[in-house]
Amino acid sequence: MVDLRSDTITRPTPEMREAMARAEVGDDVFGEDPTVNRLEAMAADLLGKEAGLFVASGTMGNLVALLTHCRRGDEAIVGDKSHTLRYEQGGMAALGGIMPHVVPNLDDGTMALEAIEAAIRPPNVHFPRTRLVALENTHNLCAGVPLTAAYTRRVGELAHARGLKMHIDGARLFNAAAALGLPARELAAPADSVTFCLSKGLCAPVGSVLVGSAAFIAEARRARKVVGGGMRQAGVIAAAGIVALEKMRARLVEDHRRARRLAAGWGALPAVTVEPVHTNMVYFAVDESVPLAAQAIVAALRERGVLLLAVGGRRFRAVTHYWIDDAAVEQAIAALGEVLSAA
Repeated sequence: MVDLRSDTITRPTPEMREAMARAEVGDDVFGEDPTVNRLEAMAADLLGKEAGLFVASGTMGNLVALLTHCRRGDEAIVGDKSHTLRYEQGGMAALGGIMPHVVPNLDDGTMALEAIEAAIRPPNVHFPRTRLVALENTHNLCAGVPLTAAYTRRVGELAHARGLKMHIDGARLFNAAAALGLPARELAAPADSVTFCLSKGLCAPVGSVLVGSAAFIAEARRARKVVGGGMRQAGVIAAAGIVALEKMRARLVEDHRRARRLAAGWGALPAVTVEPVHTNMVYFAVDESVPLAAQAIVAALRERGVLLLAVGGRRFRAVTHYWIDDAAVEQAIAALGEVLSAA
């Protein structure tokens, strides 16, 4: 199957499996797993931060960051299309008592600076305290667009001038770095904390890393424990993360190239409108003239060996990754053409 549903479906490479089998381990809750310690230090160094914390998922990383930056009754400014708001089950409110202050995301994934500033509460006994601004890079629901270093820097300057912290949900931060031709640390520089996923484009089977100052990570370690994220001999999975950081970052441009090829192939089909491609995500829509609902198109593609996600009545998402090669791209283009022709 050509599985384009997400880059979360990646399987570990043979080199990762070997590293996992040979990993030196210890009890990470005691700080004694050397492989986890090495991964955390490597991640922190790559993003220009003092320390890192290995967590089970990006959702856990974002939640731990929010729990560390904010107290119960505080407020965090988030985009209306952000993963933290839409797809993390309201964890900030349910588990942290943190109120989201929702600001519209523009098409380029940003929130207008004036909208962020307007969302910051003045000191008043009636209001929650604004503690945090959260960004997402790349921005999933905005077609995988990367946020620029200049924009991130301006948000950081605004937040810090008003006494706030800034967190980046960088689930695909290394995709953003590859697309912009910048080191990831430049995109992370203004942030007080950053989460990134090992288990998406970097191809590791599980895990994310949260980075920040040494003092922040010390507190975040407590927050990870209280949400059940204290793992024991986690070096077995951290070993794959080390391979991911060493081997997978440089090849992300291949995923972006293949996404552009998918977009070009599908965009040439009648009744298909493809949105601009920025990284490894392709969003497209099928015109009303096609007498098939989204799920019927998904089912027909599955019969032809291609898996896609329907994200609306006629809108779809495809995500390229390590296990999608050039032949898979051409198969996916041909399959959609067959489905539409048959319709």
